[in-house]
Amino acid sequence: MNERYSRQILFTEIGAEGQEKLLTSRVLIVGCGALGCSHAETLTRAGVGFLRIVDRDFVEFSNLQRQTLFSEKDAKERLPKAIAAKNRLAEINSEIEVEAIVKDVNFSNVEGLLKDCDLILDGTDNFQTRYLINDASVKANKPWIYGAAVSSYGTTMTIIPNATPCLRCIFEEIPSAGTSPTCDTAGVIQPIISTISAVQTTEALKILVGKPENLHKSLMQFDVWQNDWRKIKLGLPNADCKTCGQRNFEFLDAKSQEFTAVLCGRNAVQISPPNKAQIDLQTLAGKLKNSGEVKQNEYLLRLTVGEYELTIFQDARAIIRGTDDISTARSLYAKFVGS
Repeated sequence: MNERYSRQILFTEIGAEGQEKLLTSRVLIVGCGALGCSHAETLTRAGVGFLRIVDRDFVEFSNLQRQTLFSEKDAKERLPKAIAAKNRLAEINSEIEVEAIVKDVNFSNVEGLLKDCDLILDGTDNFQTRYLINDASVKANKPWIYGAAVSSYGTTMTIIPNATPCLRCIFEEIPSAGTSPTCDTAGVIQPIISTISAVQTTEALKILVGKPENLHKSLMQFDVWQNDWRKIKLGLPNADCKTCGQRNFEFLDAKSQEFTAVLCGRNAVQISPPNKAQIDLQTLAGKLKNSGEVKQNEYLLRLTVGEYELTIFQDARAIIRGTDDISTARSLYAKFVGS
């Protein structure tokens, strides 16, 4: 064991044995925005041996206020967040393995992404993906740690399948669109990100070193501006819960689900093909050179046509900015990428 982890080993709840467990642990981080960046950096410094970071988006200047792994250079180059995070984490700890995946997490891939990992950390910004993670977690009997932060408020809970309530035990249905504040409508300050991530990653360390008796077993809520802290104790799983009680994994079974989503507050729509695909960005750039302004790196291609901007990824997914109308976005996708 090298000197890198010496102070962590001195913490008796981890010790040398716990550090060995961390070095052989595997964690899936879904989403590499503000929370995901904080999760990834904390676990990298702690010596968790393998991190799989999955994110669908690229770095923008508005991210830099709170997404701590990214630089101005990343934003200028519009690097995918997962790639930019991996680059930075390699500078922090070259002894661990970080796998960066530039994809949208959905029903077709979430189980495969989780399969060889010990737990999931939530770094997402939407309930659709969280309910999907919840289904995958319960089905695979692997823990996941929910977390959300907006404005100065945040909340988190740890889900241990068959031992604690799952997300759907507590929040039976997805909140209606437009009813929950987002970072784009209510803003967000960095201290609430740090607070929620600290609780989430501490819970992860407890699980990974084999100390489940120290989990907080509650729904925790914080408002760092109003100096408010609440802890709602949780009981047993709900026997009538659609997910963990009835084992109805509807978010995994939505095989006909279309991969189209309006990106809240961004005047943008994400379009993903229903079937797996791989695009040769260089070839596509050649085809589009007379259609508008084309910029490209090895991870994505950006086409600007009038008021619209299409960011096209290697997996044939595209984020179309300049509209929040799905039919318009579909038309643009079909016109410039294909059906």
